[in-house]
Amino acid sequence: MDEDGALRLEPHEVALLRGGPRAAVTVAVVDLYLRGAVEPGPPGTVRALPTEPGTAATPLPPLAEAVRWSLEEPLGIRRLTRHPDVRLAVALMRIPLAEDGLLRYPLLGPTRAARRRVRDLRERHPLPGGRRGLTADGRLLAVALHDEAALLLLLPRFALRAGLVERAEVADRGPRRYSSRGGPSGASDPFHCGGGTGGGPD
Repeated sequence: MDEDGALRLEPHEVALLRGGPRAAVTVAVVDLYLRGAVEPGPPGTVRALPTEPGTAATPLPPLAEAVRWSLEEPLGIRRLTRHPDVRLAVALMRIPLAEDGLLRYPLLGPTRAARRRVRDLRERHPLPGGRRGLTADGRLLAVALHDEAALLLLLPRFALRAGLVERAEVADRGPRRYSSRGGPSGASDPFHCGGGTGGGPD
């Protein structure tokens, strides 16, 4: 329970309430990446990594487990979100959220209470200033709450190579790609992740 007595939400649940199934699946993919279970595949896809022989499997949240076993071949985030096993895992996630009054029946979208919970969480957990000192759970919550801004700040190379973020379209200047450092090529912006921002798998 949170301090206010409300049911504590996991990052993938927060993402589902904020942005729907694709946002929840994105958090699951990031969770797997931070655990060393997936890596970028061919451009715009993610692929599973083989489990090391003799390594005890760490229990995964049900959605992350469904995503992991759906990666028999590299998939982009859209195809992954539409995979039958992933769709089933998302549907099962929705049941307790609906029972807690956070999703409307017939599960078409978040309730006013859910939007308030997400808004309160965003106020309590603003976009971090960098990666230093963030735990894996902190990264997952940041992605759940702040979506592409958090991905480009905390996991820029993985997010771009795996297709979790799309090419930026800038008005009057045409399309430009984000660089591997997390910001538009040749630009200085708040997503820059140069030296001194802390360690991590990205």
